[in-house]
Amino acid sequence: MDSIEIKQIRKIDEEPSLWKLLLSADPSKELIEQYLPASKIYVALLNRKIVGEYVLTTISSDVLELKNIAVDENYQHQGIGKQLILDAIHKAKEEGVKKIEVGTGKDTFQQSLYQKCGFQIIGIDKDFFKKHYKEEIIENGVTVTDMIRLAINL
Repeated sequence: MDSIEIKQIRKIDEEPSLWKLLLSADPSKELIEQYLPASKIYVALLNRKIVGEYVLTTISSDVLELKNIAVDENYQHQGIGKQLILDAIHKAKEEGVKKIEVGTGKDTFQQSLYQKCGFQIIGIDKDFFKKHYKEEIIENGVTVTDMIRLAINL
């Protein structure tokens, strides 16, 4: 598939139409509701339609965490996820942040995407998904159990 260039990524307040995307990246509504109030939500717009989102949460004055990133299933694998990650890096630099962290499933498409954007593995949270999620998370036919923690220094 060809890449789609997103010309507008902007900050928005929480809105009901985002929940489908938020839950596609993190299937726990309870966990999302915990971090969303202290976070900034950004959306990618294509012809005024939201096609992707990411959520940045302040961990400390120097560190942000990319808590949630998702692309509408009709627009996946067209470069939008990478554009969202690069936009998050740009916004963090503008804010004077020194590092962005992110957690994702081990050996997933997302892990390799973060690494292609300059993130490096900083740790593994063993059995994270087994401990924090009621339902199994399965990607490419494999049950995801461990969370890989990655970071990029800015």
